[in-house]
Amino acid sequence: MPKFQYEGVTSSGAKTKGEFEAANQSAAMSKLKAQNIKPTMVKEKSTSGLNMELKIPWFKPKVKERDLVLFTRQFATMIDAGLPLVQCLDIQSQQAENPTFREQLRDIKGTVEAGSTFADALKKYPRTFDELYTNLVAAGEVGGILDTILSRLAAYIEKSAKLKKQVKGAMVYPSSVVVVAVIVVTVILWKVIPVFAAMFQDFGASLPAPTIFVMALSDFVQKYILLMIAGVTATFFAARQFYRWPRGREIADDLFLKLPIFGPLIRKVAVARFTRTLGTMITSGVPILDALDICAKTAGNRTIEKAIYKVRTSISEGRTIAEPLAETKVFPPMVVQMISVGEATGALDTMLSKIADFYDEEVDTAVAGLTSLLEPLLMVGLGGVIGGLVVAMYLPIFTITNSL
Repeated sequence: MPKFQYEGVTSSGAKTKGEFEAANQSAAMSKLKAQNIKPTMVKEKSTSGLNMELKIPWFKPKVKERDLVLFTRQFATMIDAGLPLVQCLDIQSQQAENPTFREQLRDIKGTVEAGSTFADALKKYPRTFDELYTNLVAAGEVGGILDTILSRLAAYIEKSAKLKKQVKGAMVYPSSVVVVAVIVVTVILWKVIPVFAAMFQDFGASLPAPTIFVMALSDFVQKYILLMIAGVTATFFAARQFYRWPRGREIADDLFLKLPIFGPLIRKVAVARFTRTLGTMITSGVPILDALDICAKTAGNRTIEKAIYKVRTSISEGRTIAEPLAETKVFPPMVVQMISVGEATGALDTMLSKIADFYDEEVDTAVAGLTSLLEPLLMVGLGGVIGGLVVAMYLPIFTITNSL
């Protein structure tokens, strides 16, 4: 268990310092709070005599979701313990492991000391603190519930990261297998088949049709392999540029939702993200129109984004959420009905959280089912292609052996 060093002030006003063991920073803060000590500095004791920081000017590591979750949870604990905002930022900037995040926190601390609000200071780094984060922090500052808001934010980021990890896991496995299969087949056609072809020419016998087809395919690969590589590369960059084009992304995102296997999964992920985001913001006191605007920007799919903006426009005209949601035909009927019940009972935030939890489980089930379905299909496909190449090359040998 790591050791933590601290400096603080007791309930009687006396300064104190020392060290103790704790599971993490939050546990250390809780331990000091239980002892009626108001900490001015808490940091993990270095286990090594080397405490140097390597700085490479042209390389700045990205701030990961794990860094943001850890910061948010610890910050909420410190605010709840009664520490001043600037002091919390000072402690966090000292103990942040990510050098990029450390620099950002130091700058945010300086901005707050200069008289800016915490939310406005965070807006200087939109890649680290998105609109959802800064708007919720602003609501927490206005309402005097910053610690509660930060705890909700940490829970939201953790669940969003888990959802993203699941989807990436479902996509990475089949993509990796397909790429490996293409490379293996290309190498066989490019380097292995020509050896067999030269041997068969020496035999002078007629070859079976499968062997002739594979040899012709091998000749094509040998002649045009550079052109094939260039074509694949050009197709990749063209597809990326097409997706960056606003209209192209709309077409692609709409197509993704209609895919036979991945489409339902993408839709479930979008519903879970929308309901989780909207529920968190409504619970935190963000106005519904602002919340929907942020939900649209973080939807991750242009078709879903357009549907949410249509809902936002309808609500600004005095309608309920459920009616325009049903008209978009993007969200499942069950989601629309549950939101309608939540609006009628005045418990919309609770209902949205329940929908998000339900669809998180649906994504779990869908990912597990997708993996179990794709594994045998990919193995059979890969085995069939390579096995077909091997059989095609050995057929002439079997024929010649039988003749002899």
